[in-house]
Amino acid sequence: MQARDPRTSRYIRTAMAREMLDPDTEHQLALAWRDHRDEAALHRLISAYARLAVSVAGRYRRYGMSLDDLIQQGNLGLMRAAEKYDPDNGARFSTYAAWWIRASMQEYVMRNWSVVRTATNAAQKKLFFHLRKTLIKLENGEIRREGLSASVARELDVPEAQVEIMLGRMSGQDLSLNVTRGDDADGRDWMEALEDDGVETEAEVLDRLELRRRRGMLYSAVKALPERERRIMTERHLSESPRTLSEIGAELGISKERVRQLEERALSRVTHAVQEAARVPVSA
Repeated sequence: MQARDPRTSRYIRTAMAREMLDPDTEHQLALAWRDHRDEAALHRLISAYARLAVSVAGRYRRYGMSLDDLIQQGNLGLMRAAEKYDPDNGARFSTYAAWWIRASMQEYVMRNWSVVRTATNAAQKKLFFHLRKTLIKLENGEIRREGLSASVARELDVPEAQVEIMLGRMSGQDLSLNVTRGDDADGRDWMEALEDDGVETEAEVLDRLELRRRRGMLYSAVKALPERERRIMTERHLSESPRTLSEIGAELGISKERVRQLEERALSRVTHAVQEAARVPVSA
């Protein structure tokens, strides 16, 4: 496990020491923000519940994510909660914010856990975050053992086929196809063991050209970004060892929140540029 960044440690201590809001104060602050856009009220409301982002982030570290990045994602969820919260609906802001914080972190984890997209629908999302706990219950004999996939499917109320898919995907982290097969006396790697689907040469070449074209559009879009945004995109998304928001912020002399804002703007610009470029037909 990586050592915790000193700045992150200080932030956590500060967040956990913030004031606890009573329901009336919380309600008044939420009203002041909703009705008058009182930024001081918003800051106090969010600061008071930053501890929620810290608490929830600790639960998702087992997926191998940086605690610093998880807390930042939790703070994003906290901001969205403050923007959407209706203080007249009767629910506490803390309850409402906790849902948005978890949703923001889950989205981040699923987006970064593996190079292969893991969860693509509601059933797979439920499986991704509850499979391990359910398997432990199964091992302890707490659910009927009519078969692993069937037991999990019944417990989580998802299709058995989805359970089998997720069990396969989560059986291990990404494995290189260039690793030598342990049961092969000739020392062949897994790549050589893959079945040849017999793709026609023409189709294979066209696919390769299209991939090259799309990759070129991506790198051209990144290259066109302002210097700081280009550096952030490269360090965060195009590097074999992605850097944290805090690390980049320290090098650039800006806060990690500012790094996050620049990253989001850069992603938006790159997405727009690639979409525009994709509309232009390939020259004959």
